[in-house]
Amino acid sequence: MKILVCISHVPDTTSKINFIENNTKFDTNGVQFVINPYDEFCLTRAMWFKEKQGASVTVVNVGGVETEPTLRKTLAIGADNAIRVNITPTDGLQVAKELAEVVRKGGYDLVLAGKESADYNGQMVPGMLATLIDFNFINGCVGLDIEGTAISASREIDGGNEIVSSSFPMVIAGQKGIVEEKDLRIPNMRGIMMARKKPLEVVEAITTDAATNVQSFEKPAPRESVKLVAADNVDELINLLHTEAKVI
Repeated sequence: MKILVCISHVPDTTSKINFIENNTKFDTNGVQFVINPYDEFCLTRAMWFKEKQGASVTVVNVGGVETEPTLRKTLAIGADNAIRVNITPTDGLQVAKELAEVVRKGGYDLVLAGKESADYNGQMVPGMLATLIDFNFINGCVGLDIEGTAISASREIDGGNEIVSSSFPMVIAGQKGIVEEKDLRIPNMRGIMMARKKPLEVVEAITTDAATNVQSFEKPAPRESVKLVAADNVDELINLLHTEAKVI
């Protein structure tokens, strides 16, 4: 079984976010970047298939040279090799097209990707990728088992989970539940040393065309100050909700 895990290089959620060039570009100065959390869940599940079923695991990122430390971390966790598509993407469709080319050339059975990236939260790339390469697709996956070529997956729906069965080739959009946070792996020294010897292939993009472009970024408005109302002053609370908050 050949597994491809899609990796996004995203800012740590504790980073302070700013924009430059008249709010048209994200300011990366002082920002710590990490593996997209949803992708990390998928990578951990892929490592289980590698160890239990002998699968080969390749990771791929669509991005510039600045993403290579993140790819090296995935190699230290245990991925066999890495691919970086050398382009700075501007939208999800562009990413999906580049990933589709990697899948076609690599002959992968299973593609694992986080349901969304933690920066743009688009939830679009896995579904578009599956359409472009004509693979079966399961979104919102919170459980995944494979026996031979048979796939059993649990996906999150309103009010609970749904169990579905399918077969290769397959794209899975995973999230927390496909593994738990306690199962995530921290690279050890041996893994870090071995990662230096593992191949990281850089391939050129098939296209530079993008369907969209950024006009500007805008940060959320600061929270307004709050008014405290005594617990026994119900009349004042109702008055404020009616006259100021205008919710009743």
